[in-house]
Amino acid sequence: MTRTLTRFLIEEQRRHQHATGNFTALVNDVRLACKRIATLMGKGALSGALGEVDTVNVQGEQQKKLDVLSNDIFIRTNEWGGQLAGMVSEEMEQPYAIPAEYPRGKYLLLFDPLDGSSNVDVNMAVGSIFSVLRCPEGVTEPTVEDFLQPGTEQVCAGYAIYGPSTMFVLTMGRGVHGFTLDREIGEFMLTHPDLRIPESTDEFAINASNSRHWEQPIKRYVRECQEGAAGPRGRDFNMRWIAAVVADTHRILMRGGVYMYPRDRKDLAKAGRLRLLYEANPIGFLIEQAGGRASTGREPVLTIKPESLHQRIGFVFGTRAEVERIERYHREYNDFEFKAPLFGSRSIFRSPA
Repeated sequence: MTRTLTRFLIEEQRRHQHATGNFTALVNDVRLACKRIATLMGKGALSGALGEVDTVNVQGEQQKKLDVLSNDIFIRTNEWGGQLAGMVSEEMEQPYAIPAEYPRGKYLLLFDPLDGSSNVDVNMAVGSIFSVLRCPEGVTEPTVEDFLQPGTEQVCAGYAIYGPSTMFVLTMGRGVHGFTLDREIGEFMLTHPDLRIPESTDEFAINASNSRHWEQPIKRYVRECQEGAAGPRGRDFNMRWIAAVVADTHRILMRGGVYMYPRDRKDLAKAGRLRLLYEANPIGFLIEQAGGRASTGREPVLTIKPESLHQRIGFVFGTRAEVERIERYHREYNDFEFKAPLFGSRSIFRSPA
């Protein structure tokens, strides 16, 4: 009998003698938020929610109607249950305080309510990403600093992908498991237990329009892949790019590959494009639990201590051997230095001596 997500969570809860059920309830609330967003996605233009609104988010990006609606769904579904001390979202500048009328819990929820929202209007796969941390002991009104924990501290992480089918992919530090939404009964069913990234691949994902801005190690890696069987890799590669990190992550979990959104010279004030707390950490946790590797291109991404809620970072992940090759190329050749004061001699991105 195929297990539901609820049964899976309860069975995991029973592994821990002193579990209270609060964590199970929290993941179930996140699941419900994703189901609600999936319903909106499934209606497409019939929902009346496509297109942009006259606002920008904290990142300075034009918001889609569905960005705003998805953010509100996450907040309203998760604020009242008593499992959370606070929330932060890619769409909000500051942490969301749990209203006074609701009890406080011991967890922190971090989320990107709708990753890849620019793809919505053209009916391509998008998703939601989430991460759960423990709130520091004794804290009931968490501040920004309480959320700035390295990815190694995550209790669980996952995403929902809204494509031809809706899937919920989850790790709690004991492997990665995928659940497919059965729309007839309204339940996520365990269809992909113990996902493992293949040890070899012939696919890579990168936004080739930025090639003129890449660092030399990235240029070298991509060039060698493009040279195919006649080049040093001795086999042909295909390039894939969906422009939604959830969709690219899902493909890599299912059949392998390497994803690159590295830092580059396009904007010297930024250490990368993806958000550390809402994208790199949860995706990195999933990838490493599935046997892959998640990196900045130089070092493991999960070990980095965040400096701000909306910190951006270079991100390379996927099949372990490919990511390790990219890290080796950076060690062998690196002439790139950020000129912005934030990334001076004390920066985590400083080139190795």
